[in-house]
Amino acid sequence: MNEVERAMAPGSVEQACKQSRAPIDLDHLHRQTMGDSALGREVLDLFIEQSLSVRDQLAGAAPRQRVLLAHGLKGAARGVGAFAIAECADAIERNPDDPDHVERLASLVEDVRAFVAALNG
Repeated sequence: MNEVERAMAPGSVEQACKQSRAPIDLDHLHRQTMGDSALGREVLDLFIEQSLSVRDQLAGAAPRQRVLLAHGLKGAARGVGAFAIAECADAIERNPDDPDHVERLASLVEDVRAFVAALNG
């Protein structure tokens, strides 16, 4: 059993979430993927790609484009359990001209990327 499978196993997920505020709610992801750890890994990999792409596009985007990018990321983040990213994307969607939100999102995306890399060992 690899690190992602261990992390996504019922019981261990609850304990990991209680011990620390992980950037991904693995219990939520486990439910969303019906316990399929391979699907969970695939979904997380796709989310990382999307979040990195959005992060890279936000800085140079016009306000309307920022709203659209943030809206798409918000839904994807909620789906995988990256709730801090979802909240930040919502803030960008409501106020696309605030550079602090864009900077915060970049930091949160890096946290998720590092967390997933650690899970993958």
